[in-house]
Amino acid sequence: MSNPIYRLDPRLAADTHPVARWDLSDVLLMNDARFPWLILVPRVADATELFHLSSDQQSRVMAEMSGAGRAMQSLWSADKVNTAMLGNKVSQLHVHVIARFRKDDAWPGPVWGVGQPRPYTEAALGDCLNRLRSGLPRL
Repeated sequence: MSNPIYRLDPRLAADTHPVARWDLSDVLLMNDARFPWLILVPRVADATELFHLSSDQQSRVMAEMSGAGRAMQSLWSADKVNTAMLGNKVSQLHVHVIARFRKDDAWPGPVWGVGQPRPYTEAALGDCLNRLRSGLPRL
């Protein structure tokens, strides 16, 4: 019997840009310039729920979520940082960490289903990735 292999869900791969590789999770940037929006994906094959992770992995992902949240608030001077695990459309376990602002398109509601995503321009994407890669903790 072989061990399952971790693979990033194709929908996440299509909607994001790679930012970093942390101890447990791949860190991705959602391709929607309206919201600074990270997605953390634990590299655990077949995990769809937080409780599918070992206790050590759960502790690790919590530390990564906290590190991402602190960085997003600091890097963008966010009014609020939303952290969520839904998985209704993409079942692979992933965590959304979104910098929110009182004046953003979706405030005070959730970002899902509000308007149309606005993909990053090449220049804006480069700037955002540089900002993230220099400002995110090394986890």
